[in-house]
Amino acid sequence: MSRVIHKFTSRIPTWRPYITPIDLDSATPAQHEALKETPSNTKVSDYVLVLAHDPESLRIRTSLFNGIMYDKGGLSRDERELGAVAASVVNRCIYCAAVHAHRYNNIVGDEKVMQDIFLCGKEADLEPRIRAILKFAMRLSECPPNVTDSDIQSLRDVGLDDQEIVDLTLSTTLFGWANRLMHTLGEPVSNL
Repeated sequence: MSRVIHKFTSRIPTWRPYITPIDLDSATPAQHEALKETPSNTKVSDYVLVLAHDPESLRIRTSLFNGIMYDKGGLSRDERELGAVAASVVNRCIYCAAVHAHRYNNIVGDEKVMQDIFLCGKEADLEPRIRAILKFAMRLSECPPNVTDSDIQSLRDVGLDDQEIVDLTLSTTLFGWANRLMHTLGEPVSNL
């Protein structure tokens, strides 16, 4: 029996900040420098403009984010997005779940996996590799100390190598942090 675990969607909502984003026209040189590189090399969002209040942290965060999510080699890009979605579902971050589900769907060209995850969570009917990645990422997000050797072995059993396991761990835990920033600094609002 399926149950909806939350109101997750791959339709990206608007994010409304609680803190006024910096104004690009009056930004300091350090803020402009930090904004030269953006997460995922996309537009400068209100979220990034809020983070730009601390330009050094933004600069470091952006480099770390891009390195973890877009580095060549290791875990595939869609599977890194899956780790981000799993963490975001556990942390109830509707905005991050939507953004990364949307990216996953665009990469794989199908919405079925994300629909199943949003409907059934860990019990989603997925092919073994995707299911193992999802279960590991959710378990890691729920309580990191509960991850055991058998959780790592379940990833190896579906073909992940050590580099892919590290990449999955990084993409998942990055979103433990990112979700908390999103929750603290603003909220998703409907596009309707």
